[in-house]
Amino acid sequence: MPNIKSVKKDVIKSRKNHLRNISAKSSMKTYIKKARTAIDAGEADSQTSLRLAIKTIDKTAERGIIHKNQAARRKSRLMKLANKAAAAQTQV
Repeated sequence: MPNIKSVKKDVIKSRKNHLRNISAKSSMKTYIKKARTAIDAGEADSQTSLRLAIKTIDKTAERGIIHKNQAARRKSRLMKLANKAAAAQTQV
């Protein structure tokens, strides 16, 4: 632990932010996983779970927890999967 008071405060604040960022990343990954399983299973509420996942990805990128390009890549991959599933469903 540092001796300078302001640095002590900075350490405490960075630890709090770190925990918050970990939590946000974890919830984002959970929503992505739920959306992927809903899309793979062909459930009717897959659009809702996809929308929630994209919303969560956007929020984490907006807060600076993940980079905007990473957010774009994750959303792109989800949409690609959803479009592939929708195309396969219409052909059957």
